[in-house]
Amino acid sequence: MDTGEAAFGVASLRLRGSMASASSRRAPSYRDYDVFSIASSSRAEAEDDEEALKWAALEKLPTHARVRKGIVAAADDGQGSGAAGEVVDVAGLGFQERKHLLERLVRVAEEDHESFLLKLKQRIDRVGLDFPTIEVRYEHLSIDALAHVGSRGLPTFLNTTLNSLESLANLLHVVPNKKRPLNILHDVHGVIKPRRMTLLLGPPGSGKTTLLLALAGKLGSDLKVSGKVTYNGYGMDEFVAQRSAAYISQHDLHIPEMTVRETLAFSARCQGVGTRYDMLTELARREKAANIKPDPDLDVYMKAISVGGQETNIITDYVLKILGLDICADTIVGNEMLRGISGGQRKRVTTGEMIVGPARAMFMDEISTGLDSSTTFQIVKSLGQITSILGGTTVISLLQPAPETYNLFDDIILLSDGHIVYQGPREHVLEFFESMGFKCPDRKGVADFLQEVTSRKDQQQYWARTHQPYRYIPVQEFACAFQSFHVGQTLSDELSHPFDKSTSHPASLTTSTYGASKLELLRTCIARELLLMKRNMFVYRFRAFQLLVITIIVMTLFLRTNMHHETRTDGIVYLGALFFAMVAHMFNGFSELAMATIKLPVFFKQRDYLFFPSWAYTIPTWILKIPISCFEVAITVFLSYYVIGFDPNVGRLFKQYLLLLLVNQMAAALFRFIAALGRTMVVANTLASFALLVLLVLSGFILSHHDVKKWWIWGYWISPLQYAMNAIAVNEFLGHKWNRLVQGTNTTLGIEVLKSRGMFTEAKWYWIGVGALFGYVIVFNILFTIALGYLKPSGKAQQILSEEALKEKHANITGETINDPRNSASSGQTTNTRRNAAPGEASENRRGMVLPFAPLAVAFNNIRYSVDMPPEMKAQGVDQDRLLLLKGVSGSFRPGVLTALMGVSGAGKTTLMDVLAGRKTGGYIEGDISISGYPKKQETFARVSGYCEQNDIHSPNVTVYESLAYSAWLRLPSDVDSETRKMFIEQVMELVELNPLRDALVGLPGVNGLSTEQRKRLTIAVELVANPSIIFMDEPTSGLDARAAAIVMRTVRNTVDTGRTVVCTIHQPSIDIFEAFDELFLMKRGGEEIYVGPLGHHSCDLIEYFEGVEGVSKIKPGYNPATWMLEVTTLAQEDVLGISFTDVYKNSDLYQRNQSLIKGISRPPQGSKDLFFPTQFSQSFSTQCMACLWKQNLSYWRNPPYTVVRFFFSLIVALMFGTIFWRLGSKRSRQQDLFNAMGSMYAAVLFMGISYSSSVQPVVAVERTVFYRERAAGMYSALPYAFGQVVVELPYVLVQSAVYGVIVYAMIGFEWEAKKFFWYLYFMYFTLLYFTFYGMLAVGLTPSYNIASIVSSFFYGIWNLFSGFVIPRPSMPVWWRWYSWACPVSWTLYGLVASQFGDLKEPLRDTGVPIDVFLREYFGFKHDFLGVVAVAVAGFATLFAVSFSLSIKMLNFQRR
Repeated sequence: MDTGEAAFGVASLRLRGSMASASSRRAPSYRDYDVFSIASSSRAEAEDDEEALKWAALEKLPTHARVRKGIVAAADDGQGSGAAGEVVDVAGLGFQERKHLLERLVRVAEEDHESFLLKLKQRIDRVGLDFPTIEVRYEHLSIDALAHVGSRGLPTFLNTTLNSLESLANLLHVVPNKKRPLNILHDVHGVIKPRRMTLLLGPPGSGKTTLLLALAGKLGSDLKVSGKVTYNGYGMDEFVAQRSAAYISQHDLHIPEMTVRETLAFSARCQGVGTRYDMLTELARREKAANIKPDPDLDVYMKAISVGGQETNIITDYVLKILGLDICADTIVGNEMLRGISGGQRKRVTTGEMIVGPARAMFMDEISTGLDSSTTFQIVKSLGQITSILGGTTVISLLQPAPETYNLFDDIILLSDGHIVYQGPREHVLEFFESMGFKCPDRKGVADFLQEVTSRKDQQQYWARTHQPYRYIPVQEFACAFQSFHVGQTLSDELSHPFDKSTSHPASLTTSTYGASKLELLRTCIARELLLMKRNMFVYRFRAFQLLVITIIVMTLFLRTNMHHETRTDGIVYLGALFFAMVAHMFNGFSELAMATIKLPVFFKQRDYLFFPSWAYTIPTWILKIPISCFEVAITVFLSYYVIGFDPNVGRLFKQYLLLLLVNQMAAALFRFIAALGRTMVVANTLASFALLVLLVLSGFILSHHDVKKWWIWGYWISPLQYAMNAIAVNEFLGHKWNRLVQGTNTTLGIEVLKSRGMFTEAKWYWIGVGALFGYVIVFNILFTIALGYLKPSGKAQQILSEEALKEKHANITGETINDPRNSASSGQTTNTRRNAAPGEASENRRGMVLPFAPLAVAFNNIRYSVDMPPEMKAQGVDQDRLLLLKGVSGSFRPGVLTALMGVSGAGKTTLMDVLAGRKTGGYIEGDISISGYPKKQETFARVSGYCEQNDIHSPNVTVYESLAYSAWLRLPSDVDSETRKMFIEQVMELVELNPLRDALVGLPGVNGLSTEQRKRLTIAVELVANPSIIFMDEPTSGLDARAAAIVMRTVRNTVDTGRTVVCTIHQPSIDIFEAFDELFLMKRGGEEIYVGPLGHHSCDLIEYFEGVEGVSKIKPGYNPATWMLEVTTLAQEDVLGISFTDVYKNSDLYQRNQSLIKGISRPPQGSKDLFFPTQFSQSFSTQCMACLWKQNLSYWRNPPYTVVRFFFSLIVALMFGTIFWRLGSKRSRQQDLFNAMGSMYAAVLFMGISYSSSVQPVVAVERTVFYRERAAGMYSALPYAFGQVVVELPYVLVQSAVYGVIVYAMIGFEWEAKKFFWYLYFMYFTLLYFTFYGMLAVGLTPSYNIASIVSSFFYGIWNLFSGFVIPRPSMPVWWRWYSWACPVSWTLYGLVASQFGDLKEPLRDTGVPIDVFLREYFGFKHDFLGVVAVAVAGFATLFAVSFSLSIKMLNFQRR
């Protein structure tokens, strides 16, 4: 390093000298310089001169200005800052300048990072400044949670209802709480020191996440906490813990449409620069006083990271670089439906998002899931350097750290079942366990040993005292022994002396709530919202297009040539047109609901991390969308106003525009508020439908003002739509066109129309309406902000605990024996991952696969896979049309051989597996694949193969046992009887160790239900029960701790030993997992193979091969061969050695051996037959239907947010309708009475229907991802799945429509005649059914739930228009009349009105026309047409159900 004290001394001398004269400039050469240095080129001296002058100019600036300016070297100069640079404002560095600066400071992250940090530290140390540090202590920390145990925890329809009632009763203290307290952490204490890396180890469920949350001050309020956590001796209430410490969650929540760089830059802007600016000003002041000139590059870097308010801070680029994310910095993050970065990269984005902030303490939860071991090692090493050099405090929990990663840590905390078994220096941990009688074997990772030694099942294999009989040592005993161990005693001594607060650096703890000024946070959120609006432009364009279409329909429907201004009836048709314009904008706001709800999880995460206050999020969401609103309303008003023939006064046109603009804004604000209240899709949808219903019924159009009951009149006065309806009506009907007097009266026609519907008649009501709507826009936006500020994210459902699991946990802690017949068999077996297991045990496990199968080999030659070139890369100047992901890969997989498919992230492992398994849905595949000598056919191949996907997709609402039973039922051959099948399932559960979890609900990943490791085992079990010959597994051990990984690998090994062909992609195997494989298929980035062959005993064949390549460094003793192999074959290594490992492999004997193997397998053996199955699926069509219905039935019964919420929604709507339209069914003396009765039917049908349709969509969308996996696995065809989904709705809808029908029929007071009552129920039932099936169809036809909700809302609008209520069929122009026959809602209304009133002959009081004649003439409803109507309504339900089945069968939106 050239930045030693001497160099700085020289620099500062030179700086002073340059101000004087040329003679003094030469002074330094007399000190200790060589004579020849004077003769060096004068160019360098001139540059030195120039730079010195620039420095001098900088020095003269006041401190505030000086820290914002720096000297950046010219970009073309690769050697650093030799050339005289230019003075720049550090806050305005461009992308290229930042890139070159980082290149000079940290050229290769692996090599230069440490020296860069040391330079930083030296600069700080030289002027005597200290880095602020934090010491975290926790004492007597105990945490308990309350949970239901056993089947009461299952969220069935019944349990949810009971639990809700019970918690209400608990609140009122009527009944005691029946939940059981569960101990998560038990009286733990310890110290986490700064400048030391602490590793937190423990099996899943041991309380690691809870401990990290407690230390970071982020525990939920529903937990019972005792004890205290202090930072530098200060309690959590004395500073802002969320900003002093950063917690990095194990769940990756990001906005999918943002790129990696944008995500980190946003986070950096929100978290601000902390105390870096203050430190820098002090540093600059001291350096000036001591006359020190810093390294210009380092100076610019430090200034750039300390100045707030930049759109992209250089710290973002730095973090991208050290996390290895610079290669995908401009790729969107993506999610299941939007292709983005890989899972491992997403994990690193979660880490990076918090590291860019200024927090001094980091608590990281499982940050290595999905990363290969060399990447994990690199990241932990970088974090370690930051921690030790810059004085950070870091606790990281890792699941399976490789030995070299484990060795990077200074301290270890080992947790087991809520107890701390060991906390202290890494060096002493093995000594502690040896004192207890346990020894870590050679070639075993210490971390793996530590996690297994406290587990009842794995402990015995490590017992080292051969002269003593082994007994199980429980967790409690370890914890007690640790107290008397010397490390434990030191810890107790340290905790007995409180931390000396006077030594705490004033800058170490943050007391401000947010990281930047309020204005800056608002700016940041505005920039992000604008970006997201650009990315989601499709939604807005689609919405505008939708409005355009509806406007054109409205214009042609209410065409002015057909619209007259003669009678009151004409006026009512115009009112209908105005009402519809309002409703169209209400519905348009509905898509805001989906968009707001989807972003909520990310919002809650960022709000809880104190990125920004909720108003900074809500203001941009509201304000930035106003221009879009203006445009949308302009489409509807300016196109249709004159075509429909509203009053021609241009002032009234603009008044209508203003009013509808406010309606549009009010609707959007209302739905955003509802999204924040509901927090989940299903609940928000139900609430929104309910709100829409109340607003529209009380708008004054469906039910006139005079007929609103006195107990609902308050609702009428607070409904925003009532103000809108009155204002828009007054604006039109007080116009010139409606000015003629009605015969026999002295009122004008306009006022007559307004009075007939109970509207107000004074002109002032327009401005009252405008004022009220403006008020509501403000109120709803304020409520949206308040809801987001105070509500917690919707609760995580706890894992369901069985009595057995609780007993087992208790036994682990105390050492009591469990008396459970089912577990006694499994706990008797000692477990072992090695291949040389005891012979008896191997046969014991092998019986897990009793059903016969045919062993099959897979050979593939010269496989090439390419996709269309992504537009982002084309934009960067790439001119090819296709991007090649696999470049001619060849190999073979054989029965009884376990093959590992390995490579760094992005090498194409999963891509190759998808191609071989036939799971790719897009792209171009070339090359040959053969199965035991015959060309591969996907239909038969799906029957004999299993594929365990990396993201474990299962139906969330079934239990583990049911998932397996379902898979076995559909995938085992039909000649296997149910007894054998059950026995087989039991054996697979035994094999995969799922017995304790048999009744646990699967749940959604990252939300509720099973943990990652349990889910992973379930994925494997689901494939195993299909008894496949070939199994592909995509990263079966990622996201698991060492013990769980060992269980999974044991499962895999047992499977291979039965003679199956198994291929696994694998990321970061420990030594023993890696050596459980027989062969290795190694790929390098770019999709080429570089080693295909056997591993050998202790990986000797692999090591021999790579050590044979010239220049490759030898492996260190005890080092993990998997990690070594990835390290020596990186692209950087290839550059250093000047070779390509692909060429080395292609020219080796190994390659020739593999080619002959492939040839051998590609020829069919003598006397063999190609795979053949008489049917495509293993079960008959009827069995598939039964199985799908069985699973759907269980899923619905256990999906309370859907079934229970919908049931109570129907109940509440029924009661509300009954009270609003109380006894209106028996009144039929005036036209308005019939309109009111019909209004009740119209509102019920439309809004109950829309609610059913929109709430079924998320349910179908979740199940559809499972359907894609199951169909690809060849479990069933699409039709049985659709059958199950459709039929399961029938009983639910029947009960709901019956409850609704009875209540409403009785309260509204329709005629009690059996025939009429049953007609009413019949029409309600089939209407709700066809709406539900229509909702399913919308999901079936669209790629994502989002688009489905927009498309379906378009049709709701059209159905509403043609329902026959807004404009009756006889009033429609001839060219639109056909559609009213094609509109399902108009048939329903026809049926309901005609069945109730169509046979009544009595005359109306106000017109004298008989009721049946009025219905026939005004609506076109005939009573004797009822039979046809009944058939038509049932026909629509059938039509939508069949269309849904076809859409699921024909369309596949999964992109792979």
